[in-house]
Amino acid sequence: MKPSLLTFDVFGTVLDWRAGLGERDFDRIVDAQGELEQGRFRPYAEIVADSLVRVRRLDVVSAARMGAEAGTWPLFPDSREALRRMQKIAPLAATTNSDRAHGEQVQAQLGFRLDAWICAEEVRAYKPDRRIWEAASRKLGRPFDRSWWHVSAYADYDLRAARELGLTCVFVRRPHSRAGDADVTVPDLAALADLVEAT
Repeated sequence: MKPSLLTFDVFGTVLDWRAGLGERDFDRIVDAQGELEQGRFRPYAEIVADSLVRVRRLDVVSAARMGAEAGTWPLFPDSREALRRMQKIAPLAATTNSDRAHGEQVQAQLGFRLDAWICAEEVRAYKPDRRIWEAASRKLGRPFDRSWWHVSAYADYDLRAARELGLTCVFVRRPHSRAGDADVTVPDLAALADLVEAT
């Protein structure tokens, strides 16, 4: 089925957060962020900063700067052109555990705007909370169905929630990706753009 909407996880799928955070203690930092996201709601910039203080013992000022600039971490090399190609076929939206400011940073790197940036700061909840997708459905006027494709390198929690909502789940094999059930598996977003164009 041709997609009528594509939503994307951003950190780890579109943006290379391993390059942004660095290899050292990366898994421990990401696990710390996941744990912090289960507590009272705080902006993602604060979650990143706290995780860096906890795991790397980074000073508070440097950690806060890194959290605020998370959207400037490098894109995967295929992301910009692949997203541009797919946006000619269907609307593209981010559904992301991040802040509005990160959305501006990521879209500045892309060189164009997505159709929507639905983030944890706006919804005041972190994925896999289904409120992120419910907010996307309302904002974009789209029902949950198979023509809505959700794209993520994290099938263990991100795609699992999307599957429960009846979406088509696309797993992208990225460094640090976490496998699980998916309807479509691709090596990168360029291969997904090829598939979308051919569907």
